[in-house]
Amino acid sequence: MDLFDTEKEQRISDLVQLIKKYQAAYYNAEALISDAEFDSLWDELKSLDPKNPILKKVGSDSISFKKTRHRMPMGSQEKAADGEEFLKWAENHVYDEYLVEYKLDGASLELQYDSGELVRAVTRGDGTIGDDITANAKKMGGVLSILLDSNGKKIDFTGAVRGEVIMKRSVHASLYADKANCRNAANGVMKRKDGKGSEHLSLIVYDALSTEGESPFLDEAEKIAWLKNAGFSTVRLEIKKTAEDVIGYRAEVFAFRPSLDYDIDGLVVKEKRIDFIDASRARPDRQIAFKFSLDEAESTLRAVEWSESGSTYTPVGIFDEVHLNGTSVQRASLANPAAIRKLGVKIGSRVVVVKRGEIIPKIEAVLSSDPSTVLQEIEIPSKCSSCGSALIDEGTRLFCPSPLCPKKSLHRLKKWISVLDIRDFGDTLISSLFASGKVKNIKDLYNLTEEDLSPYFLEEESLEKGKESLGAKKVFDSIQSHKRISLATFVAGFDIEGVGETVVQKLVDAGYNSLEKLFSASSEDFSRVYGFAKIMAETVSNGLSHCKSEMEELSSLGIIQIKETEQNEEARLLGKSFCFTGTLRSMARAEAENLVKELGGSCKSSVTKDLSFLVTNDTESGSAKNAKAQKYGVKIINEDEFLSLVKKEA
Repeated sequence: MDLFDTEKEQRISDLVQLIKKYQAAYYNAEALISDAEFDSLWDELKSLDPKNPILKKVGSDSISFKKTRHRMPMGSQEKAADGEEFLKWAENHVYDEYLVEYKLDGASLELQYDSGELVRAVTRGDGTIGDDITANAKKMGGVLSILLDSNGKKIDFTGAVRGEVIMKRSVHASLYADKANCRNAANGVMKRKDGKGSEHLSLIVYDALSTEGESPFLDEAEKIAWLKNAGFSTVRLEIKKTAEDVIGYRAEVFAFRPSLDYDIDGLVVKEKRIDFIDASRARPDRQIAFKFSLDEAESTLRAVEWSESGSTYTPVGIFDEVHLNGTSVQRASLANPAAIRKLGVKIGSRVVVVKRGEIIPKIEAVLSSDPSTVLQEIEIPSKCSSCGSALIDEGTRLFCPSPLCPKKSLHRLKKWISVLDIRDFGDTLISSLFASGKVKNIKDLYNLTEEDLSPYFLEEESLEKGKESLGAKKVFDSIQSHKRISLATFVAGFDIEGVGETVVQKLVDAGYNSLEKLFSASSEDFSRVYGFAKIMAETVSNGLSHCKSEMEELSSLGIIQIKETEQNEEARLLGKSFCFTGTLRSMARAEAENLVKELGGSCKSSVTKDLSFLVTNDTESGSAKNAKAQKYGVKIINEDEFLSLVKKEA
């Protein structure tokens, strides 16, 4: 076991002990840390050891009360801390409607009824068994001893009602200001043996389960309506059509939650239908807690600046200062023009700013503004500030298309220095050389002499005295030591958008192991390489076309020597195409097709004139594909012959 594994195991052990400690404090007395801090520990353990048993447990109550089993499961929920996490969950949970409720920040309680009469009130406990605090619960506001309909007739209901015991902020401020917060105060008061103070608590309900007879409600929306009609105080319910609508609603709630007289720490999002199987799980999958946290804040957008990196323009929002994770923040990314349009953000908009860990802050949502607020459209640049060319707005990217743009040329020089790891050659030096006209392209870098570089390291007096610059010599030597490089490094150094060494190496491994082969290939050829999609293939092809003359000049003049790359044996199917029909014995068809692509070949869904092989275990069949292959002279092979092509000789 290496040091990293040892440290990881120790951290997991520490996290388990901390979570146990804080859970015990939360369920038995007063929480020692905030929800956000606890969630941070929980999420860290989940990332290090996702199957740790403690992640499946809820907690346990004190030994002061009689233990009672729940009638309905009281498990914990999956959590999403931001819009990105929620959308990831929503991708696998596509509902016609999303039911959204406040996530109340209190203490869970189950009320058990027999024929409409309250028989027990049970705390959450470990999710299965909790404390019977019926005597205390009967003093709380919102706890109904008998269920009556609108006509005063007793409702024949046997089952359980679940809610959250809360202490209103006004009560906390006047009677329990010595307690850290409303939740801590409520949790402590509800479990007093003498019941003192229980009358200061309130119950808001959000769930119910009928354990006998026919259920009085058919879905989650009807459930809330039934609870309300029975006389309970119910959680607020909203119905949203899309996941994006939920994110927008969360932003609105986040903004006005300080005006509520009770605490909420997020939203609960679920589907409309009641899923009893999912609800019985310790951690239901079909609903999620979309939480608020300490790393988001509300502010007002005052301006937008456009950061220029190479040919790309990125919007940066400037807003009234907020405090996130202990730091003051006034700037955040707006990603791209498409994000601006999707958010509907304008100068003067109220926005939600988020900061997750060490990630750059971003503007995540736009809140409703006062009708009297004057909003101004964000102006998106239309011309390049360096060359004046019309910018191209692709939505997800705003950029200058001109290959001759000085900005692009400078960025390419910086990228070349970075990819080749030319030491001691900082951004300031290359920017100064570029501004002076001394270095305009990659070739000029290799024509630099120590004398050219010395003025950037020595003062004029030292130059006049003929002093040598150690800094100039180090940069010169570093440049000259980077003249023999691999093909992948060479191409990656030309700053083709999204094309790094890993991407180029895939092409090299697929048989495109020389400049000549890369230049002669089409985007369609590249798209056949395993791991390449159409857009990436076109990007590489267009990028190579733009850079071809400069690449060829560097290579032909010997300024750069590209290391020879041997044909990768793993690309032995390069240029070969396959079509599969019928069932394979040794693997699924998808596996066979992936294997072909990994080895440089391509797959087709039908038989064409240029097909190399039709693979079938019934080579004598009179099927349409076999007949077409015979007509075109395409070779028909069986599975064993296919395997001999793709597998190495023993």
